[in-house]
Amino acid sequence: MSMTKYPMTVQGARALEEELTFLSKTERPRLSQAIGEARELGDLKENAEYHAAREEQGMVEARIRDIEGRLQNSVVIDVTTIAHTGKVIFGTTVDLENTETGDQVSYQIVGEDEADIKKGKLSASAPIARAIIGKEEGDTVVVKTPSGTVEYEIVEVKHI
Repeated sequence: MSMTKYPMTVQGARALEEELTFLSKTERPRLSQAIGEARELGDLKENAEYHAAREEQGMVEARIRDIEGRLQNSVVIDVTTIAHTGKVIFGTTVDLENTETGDQVSYQIVGEDEADIKKGKLSASAPIARAIIGKEEGDTVVVKTPSGTVEYEIVEVKHI
């Protein structure tokens, strides 16, 4: 097992804990019951219900182990408890302005597992995040993207 601790937001940890509770308290017992009922149907070799339930049970157990491992190897960072300095750090929400087009975007810097660009959640290891972490409001950064380089101004850094 790796000793590296991965950063995670409070919301990210809460979502994993809720999924873990659902899987262990709802899905695990439901599948156990389904396997028991399928066993009662007789010959297990040609029992599709039994095999489907066992396969689903395997996937649920693997996901439970995965979530437990992620939670165990994470350090939860609550950005609302960290003094606001105007500096971009893990967990902050950053408003950026494309200096060429004037377009504005807003991203929260989150852990790998939480990243969802459609929801404005940007992985801390993404090129834009790497370019802005450690910078401050008013700074301009150049980000190399697949379509070329883009220059952004850091308009605002929020601890929300």
